[in-house]
Amino acid sequence: MKILPSGDRAVLLDCESLDEAQAWFAALHEQADAVLGARTVLLRGTPAELLRLVAHTQPAEDSAVGAGAEIKIAVTYDGEDLDHVAAHTGLTPDEVVAAHTGTPWTVAFGGFAPGFAYLVGGDERLIVPRRDSPRTSVPAGSVGLAGEFSGVYPRSSPGGWQLIGRTDAVMFDVDRDPPALLSPGATVRFVAT
Repeated sequence: MKILPSGDRAVLLDCESLDEAQAWFAALHEQADAVLGARTVLLRGTPAELLRLVAHTQPAEDSAVGAGAEIKIAVTYDGEDLDHVAAHTGLTPDEVVAAHTGTPWTVAFGGFAPGFAYLVGGDERLIVPRRDSPRTSVPAGSVGLAGEFSGVYPRSSPGGWQLIGRTDAVMFDVDRDPPALLSPGATVRFVAT
């Protein structure tokens, strides 16, 4: 793991993998203002104090974060790329749905838009590449796959994930506390409707 400066009020832990980043985040998030990324942990505060904190901390053996709340998300599996995902994985569309709903997913970290969560730990048969050509507009509530991740688009935006379904779940609401439906460590179970 490398420690990099990030402005005058933060440092960035550049890790080798998501697992390593999660282990550092689990060890540090209660002691510092920490933001988890795919392979990074951003620590905000006085850099000298943060460097001392990291020097005296070991990555957590159990990288589970948070209370592990379970959130069920109802999905209509009629996405534009469902047949493509099925062909790529060698599964039928029904088997793709069964694989997506049959394994709990874990929120690893938040990403590109408020309320977007990168979910990991799903059925390994669903590891698929991003689309060759991203869409200019993906509707809010679209459920997708890309690499080892699944996720739900919180608002309409460009995107290159393979779309397998859609949900009415509100992923981000400024009037809700907290605004994001999903936070690191939560378990997500997708339910076919």
